[in-house]
Amino acid sequence: MSAAQHLHIVPSEFLVEHLPNATFPEDDEWIALVRAPEGLTVVREASPFTEAERWVGFYGDAGHGLDLPGMLAAVVGPLAGAGVPVFVASTYHADLVLVPDHRLKEATQALRDAGHRVSDARAGR
Repeated sequence: MSAAQHLHIVPSEFLVEHLPNATFPEDDEWIALVRAPEGLTVVREASPFTEAERWVGFYGDAGHGLDLPGMLAAVVGPLAGAGVPVFVASTYHADLVLVPDHRLKEATQALRDAGHRVSDARAGR
């Protein structure tokens, strides 16, 4: 399997939060949680009223197992080369690669230049 992927821009926008003194969020509106010694990292859908930095996600349409090396590197490598920050939430089958929403156009171009196909699944785009 080639490391080039068909990536979709996820329709939702996300927030990435750090809760230093929490072991679990107070609500169940989260997408991903990572508990570490320095606290809890929470990824959740952004509310339309939230003023915090918003992130947009790329997600591959072909799931891959844990035994296929290089899939995540093939996506984050070009983004790093373009100087685009990322936050990644991985599942058993694929990776949700988040970029700041104000860098989406730049990130999309970097991924296309690296040979990936990128589709925008968001309404009206």
